[in-house]
Amino acid sequence: MGDSSGSVSIDVERLFFGGTEHRVETRCGTLSVTVYGDEDKPALITYPDVALNHMSCFQGLFFCPEAASLLLHNFCVYHITPQGHELGAAPIPPDVPVPSVDDLADQVADVLDFFSLGSVMCLGVTAGAYILTLFATKYRERVLGLMLVSPLCKAPSWSEWLYNKVLLNLLYYYGTRGLVKESLLQRYFSTEVRGNGQEPESEIVQACRSLLHERQGANVWRFLQAINRRHDLTDMLKKLQCRTLIFVGEYSQFHADAVHMTTKLDQRYCALVEVQACGSLVTEEQPHAMLIPMEYFLMGYGLYRPSQHESSPRSTLSPICISPELLSPESMGVKLKPIKTRISLNA
Repeated sequence: MGDSSGSVSIDVERLFFGGTEHRVETRCGTLSVTVYGDEDKPALITYPDVALNHMSCFQGLFFCPEAASLLLHNFCVYHITPQGHELGAAPIPPDVPVPSVDDLADQVADVLDFFSLGSVMCLGVTAGAYILTLFATKYRERVLGLMLVSPLCKAPSWSEWLYNKVLLNLLYYYGTRGLVKESLLQRYFSTEVRGNGQEPESEIVQACRSLLHERQGANVWRFLQAINRRHDLTDMLKKLQCRTLIFVGEYSQFHADAVHMTTKLDQRYCALVEVQACGSLVTEEQPHAMLIPMEYFLMGYGLYRPSQHESSPRSTLSPICISPELLSPESMGVKLKPIKTRISLNA
């Protein structure tokens, strides 16, 4: 599978499946990090949602040819996989302490140190978006920008906390099967693609269902346990100094969190894009809807798709090089309120 834009051709499938996996020792255990692309380019760090890895969380986005030409042309991508979520992972021994969300954020710093990375761009989904946002509040000088998909930012409500406790018990005894699998699929996808009596389940949901079956329940339990104990980031958001682009599915369970987060960030440097008729996992369900907002967002850093800008960036991104007018929400082509991306794409 390939994409040709101008004089540049990117073999997306070869890049996505041909990455190099590294085992990175961190202060809280070993992480799997898969690296794609030229390591001289600026770094893009990704972090998936609960029970997912980069294959099940970001494949749709990177297999979208236009998005691939934008991201893979401009970045070296470092996919962080939550501990024990990589393919073929063994169960983590029960005597290993469950990390806190702060431990998980500190692990991201350890990954950057391992690869000698300075400041990076971040892309996270739901729980992964929370971890990267927390990382950005703790290590502000190391984050140049945040692209967040259906992010969490508040502590769990009583209803979410109780729901997750039931899920944790089911995970502990039965693993990622039956009701647990259905609950996770509801977390990720809208009813439109999950199917019903009249419409069959979509291929992306079928693929995710298959991948969830291979996941170790004990390892998913640990990540969900950490996320269910998360603390509120609201008061820390105003301290963020980086630009932030937030996507949220219209039918996402975490829609309210995304809207709340947007109101608490410095509104000069953030924008919220609501993706119509979509669940939380926009990267898989409607990756094309992310293209135009991401393109405008990255223009603020002097990064373009190869058809517009053929030279390949080699130096670390620097916000000093961004003109002030490119930091406005209008420059991203989005508004500081939910918009329907189907409408904006057709405009």
